[in-house]
Amino acid sequence: MARSDMQKLLWVDLTARRSQAIATPDWLQEAFVGGKGLGAKLMNDLTSAGVDPLAPECPLMFLTGPLTATAAPSMRACVVTKSPLTGTFLDSYFGGRFGPEIKYAGYDGIIITGRADAPVYLWIKDDAVELCPADAIWGQDALAANAAIKRDLAAPEATVVTIGQAGENRVPFALVSCEYNRQAGRGGAGAVMGAKNLKGVALQGSRVVGVHDLPAFRAACREAHAAIAANEECRTLTYGGTSTSVAWASEAGVLPVRNHADQVDPKADRLGDEAQYKHLFLGKAACFGCPIRCSQMGAIRTGKYAHQITDIVEFESAALLGSNLGIHDVRAVAHLTKLCDRCGIDSMSAGGIIGFAFEAARNGVLQAPDGVTLDFGSVAGAEYLLRAMALQENELGRLLSQGVKRAAEILDGGTRHYAMHVKGLEMPAWGPRGTPGMGLAYMTADRGGCHQRGFMIAYEVGGREYKGRPVPAHTIEGKAEILKGEQDYLAGTDTLVKCDFGAFAVPPEVYARLLQAATGRPVSATFFNELGERIWNQTRLFNLREGIKPEDDRLPRRIAEEPLPDGPHKGQRISAEDMNRMRADYYRVRGWDAQGRPTPQTLARLGLNEPPRFTLPNRDKE
Repeated sequence: MARSDMQKLLWVDLTARRSQAIATPDWLQEAFVGGKGLGAKLMNDLTSAGVDPLAPECPLMFLTGPLTATAAPSMRACVVTKSPLTGTFLDSYFGGRFGPEIKYAGYDGIIITGRADAPVYLWIKDDAVELCPADAIWGQDALAANAAIKRDLAAPEATVVTIGQAGENRVPFALVSCEYNRQAGRGGAGAVMGAKNLKGVALQGSRVVGVHDLPAFRAACREAHAAIAANEECRTLTYGGTSTSVAWASEAGVLPVRNHADQVDPKADRLGDEAQYKHLFLGKAACFGCPIRCSQMGAIRTGKYAHQITDIVEFESAALLGSNLGIHDVRAVAHLTKLCDRCGIDSMSAGGIIGFAFEAARNGVLQAPDGVTLDFGSVAGAEYLLRAMALQENELGRLLSQGVKRAAEILDGGTRHYAMHVKGLEMPAWGPRGTPGMGLAYMTADRGGCHQRGFMIAYEVGGREYKGRPVPAHTIEGKAEILKGEQDYLAGTDTLVKCDFGAFAVPPEVYARLLQAATGRPVSATFFNELGERIWNQTRLFNLREGIKPEDDRLPRRIAEEPLPDGPHKGQRISAEDMNRMRADYYRVRGWDAQGRPTPQTLARLGLNEPPRFTLPNRDKE
């Protein structure tokens, strides 16, 4: 009987220069499904405590879900590894064609271990797996390397992921470029790839992805498409992508300004959708099988940076490389974002680190090089630091490229107060003062400061109700219960692997029907919360094993100690006492003890007390 998962994984050992297809155990798919779920279990089972993310034995995995490469709308894939930036579990998501091509090649995922003795790229064409020399493209940027690999293979239709110079240099927030306008951006998977001497992975497959019950699957797809078409948020994304959120975030008082010193920017509209329509947008594009079409292709048409081809400047990049740095020319922000994409560096972490450096320079802790201005509003200063970090050009670049947490520890001089990170991952572009539930989401996210592990702002200032009741913004009571539900559901549906934008519209019962029709597995609408709770506890077990403690579940000092100076949340902060109360409530709701450890009862209920273990066959010691 046909089903949508391929029921096998490809293991590539770069050290031994060998590969092997491995049947996916039934118990593994039953308990963890795909995507984030598979990654959470495999990272736990394939690594030992304290594994160095840049060591050969640390796996780098490209994983799909059971709905990837099907007609189900708005599906993606993910990269899973251990973050060199935070030392925690890392899953980073990307759209485009690479995920579907994994399935077309016949696999549900690719597990890469070892380290090549010289630069290589991986070429997978159905059952054929080859390591090709990459010496000639080592040192090229991520986009140039993509084109070079396709030329080298004479395979323009191949789908390719690459790293830029930042990944080669093992910058701990280097990204993986997934074709030209999609990135697995957060947490440093590109550095793990670079440490393996792996410049890229090229895929071309010819397999057909079937489904278990085609009539039922088509009916569920129609429901999902209809839900997306009728959803106002999805229509807004079609119009202007996430750039429509910039002005709204400022009005709501949650936009980062000057290294999160403020959360309101009167010039925010210069960075949003209308400014991007004026200066950048020319046409729409979509990821594989997505009706939303949030991507806005275009070019910088006037000014100093004219003639650069661009995609949309997403909200996070517009905010963190824009308002957070005091830069309000969207053309300059597009230029900085494209530079990040080429060098293979996370624009969110980059914006956080540059904002930190600008403030440190203003306070006299950092000395700007001769002829360089390091201060808010300086596009040239931001570009200088981006290149210095990615290319490791000088001592300042090497210092800042360690991430804001480590840089502040080295610099000291009071800089830890405004080092804006959680567990080492630089803060996203949603300021939490005035929205403590969002702060709790950052505190407890399994990969560090992340807005995609429970977007509580939607409740606190966005008008979303919880169980038919409005959610007050400034209170901390009851936020843990809401957040747990959000985290569980998102982790559960990240096994499919769904795009968050499609999930704005598609209800859980439709996702359940899609999964059941695709695989033949009977599931209900509550399935994803139950599955997600298991996954959330599995990633917590991994992070605890790697040394995470309750005191790491906290927000930056600025958020705790500096009340907002103006805006709708003027005077708000999230104090140490607030954090302690929210953390204790969250641990209680989660079924964790006072040290943030899942209790034996919780583990038994979730089937994590005596789990089976996944191993790679005949794996030589690396």
